[in-house]
Amino acid sequence: MLTRQFSIAVPIFLTIYVIQEAFVSQIRLPGGGFSILLIFALTWAVLSETEVAAVIGFAAGFLMDLSQTAAGPFGQWTLIMLLAGYAISYIGYGDDNVQSNAIGIVFFVVIANLLVEIAYVASGALLGVPFGSFLQIVITLFGMSIWAILISPILLPIFTRLHAVIFDSRSAL
Repeated sequence: MLTRQFSIAVPIFLTIYVIQEAFVSQIRLPGGGFSILLIFALTWAVLSETEVAAVIGFAAGFLMDLSQTAAGPFGQWTLIMLLAGYAISYIGYGDDNVQSNAIGIVFFVVIANLLVEIAYVASGALLGVPFGSFLQIVITLFGMSIWAILISPILLPIFTRLHAVIFDSRSAL
């Protein structure tokens, strides 16, 4: 990313992180709730090139590792989000049917959200992190997916406009 893009994206990421930590994580929702930072990073990854998506995934994963709600070892979220950002961008970038279609973006974000959470649980199990019973894990994964389906369409216009302002070469900034 260029210096201009980086200097604009960092405050946006930090603002989303503060909103996530100060407000969203304090709300006790049924089924596990949702993560605005995860939805934000995955939305930007769908809209970005692979290299930019990998940097976005790394930054989001690093911030998720700093979260007080992270149960795993430091670096687990960073690795998972780096790989997820690159993978979702690789699959979705260049496909105008996905990028020009809000339903396609929401579909990619929700499926990627579910797969990232499954990867987190699987890698956490390999690292010895206790997550609870199998039924609790399934209920939490299902609940987080439902919340992602409900929240993603609401936040999608905001996140896509922020992405366009930063990464579109025709923008006024």
